[in-house]
Amino acid sequence: MVAEDPRRLRGQTTAERFTAAYQQLSPRVLGYLRSHGVDDAEAVTNDVFLALHRSLDRVMGGEDEVRTLTFSIAHARLVDHHRARALRPRDVEFEPDVDPRRAPSAEDTAIEHLGGRGVLALLDALGDEQREAVTLRIVAGLTLDETAQVMQKSVGAIKQLQRRALESLRHGLGDRADHE
Repeated sequence: MVAEDPRRLRGQTTAERFTAAYQQLSPRVLGYLRSHGVDDAEAVTNDVFLALHRSLDRVMGGEDEVRTLTFSIAHARLVDHHRARALRPRDVEFEPDVDPRRAPSAEDTAIEHLGGRGVLALLDALGDEQREAVTLRIVAGLTLDETAQVMQKSVGAIKQLQRRALESLRHGLGDRADHE
């Protein structure tokens, strides 16, 4: 007797699993990539899901395994992006005072609401590993185990990185409140 594929037991085809994964995880992947300074986060998010689509047939587990694989791919693309960026010539910064168009973006409004110190600025104050741990845990919604797997660290190390990062963020927000 041949064992049935567990995915079929759940009644989902590969296309249905991919669609569900994309709908559920793409906003989180996009946020994760943006929070780490990826220039074209939408394009990299598309690359992540193309790679996931090619690998999805081999994933025998459920949603947790798909999410872990997705963020492992996203992390690899993030590392690739920053390596490639280090090899490229430096981009010239956009000067908003020269641009005649005037309409505040949602990001500008949010930063203004935070008193000039936006979330990205707070994250930039963290070390690379602390920022990685916090964004994987909070933005991406990964568990401690999944974050440890993506970052190739122990669960204890992830707990420590997260604790220190949150203390730094709390301190940074406290300083901002003291100055208002």
